[in-house]
Amino acid sequence: MAVIMVRMNDYLEQLTTQLTAVLATYGMNVLGAIVTLVVGFAAASWLGRATTRAITKTARIDLVFHPLPGKIVRVAVMVFTVIAVLSRFGVQTTSLIAVLGAAGLAIGLALQGTLSNVAAGVMILAFRPFKIGDAVKVDGDVYIIDQLGFFICKAHQPDGPTAFLPNSRIWGQTIINYSVTDQDIRRVDEHYGIGYRDDIDAALAILKRIVAEEPRILKEPAPLIIVESLGDSSVNILFRVWTPRADWWMTKLELVHRCKTALEAGGISIPFPQREVHLVGPAGPPNT
Repeated sequence: MAVIMVRMNDYLEQLTTQLTAVLATYGMNVLGAIVTLVVGFAAASWLGRATTRAITKTARIDLVFHPLPGKIVRVAVMVFTVIAVLSRFGVQTTSLIAVLGAAGLAIGLALQGTLSNVAAGVMILAFRPFKIGDAVKVDGDVYIIDQLGFFICKAHQPDGPTAFLPNSRIWGQTIINYSVTDQDIRRVDEHYGIGYRDDIDAALAILKRIVAEEPRILKEPAPLIIVESLGDSSVNILFRVWTPRADWWMTKLELVHRCKTALEAGGISIPFPQREVHLVGPAGPPNT
């Protein structure tokens, strides 16, 4: 029994000696790692909030961009903190960075479609071809923009349905912004066909009178009402006027109604394509 107790004491002494050696060797590293993690993570949070506050004070940067720089700074500081902690324990951080780079490349290749939306979103937010509330034409369809994002833009069509547009589709197409013009004016282009037997000068006079009576039509640029072409069944008159951008839609709709009514009241016909069909009957019986 005494021998067993002696051996246990020797084992405890050896274990204590080994633990003391380990603590003497790695204790400061462990303590330094804990302090580095605490300080690094606290610094990451503080720098992230400080960056976000600084960005929000700049009016030139879009609201969508405000949270992004702070998040990038926070993640970057945390990554550097973890790498610094690992390096204290002899981990080869160069190999770790290479592994992380290879993993990032693999993830990037797997998510290249999503990343293309992010890249397009950054370009849209940087160059601002439109803003929230603008009516834009993308790939032949008209949308009213409701929300901008890094992956998609939320919008709705003029008749109501909501649309979610991938940024890569928007940036890869020709964008027509109906809400933005250099002079804040828009042009109304219409074509009216009259019969070949109608009086062209009388039709032009009627259309010019409508222009003179409409206060929403601008004097400059000057209206253009002129014979444009001779069609298959009508003489085509070009009706081109300018209005303030805010009045364009209702002015366009009302002018179509007023011009048609006025032309008909003035005895001017508005022909439509007609087709003559000649029916040929079966051949009669042969003469005998």
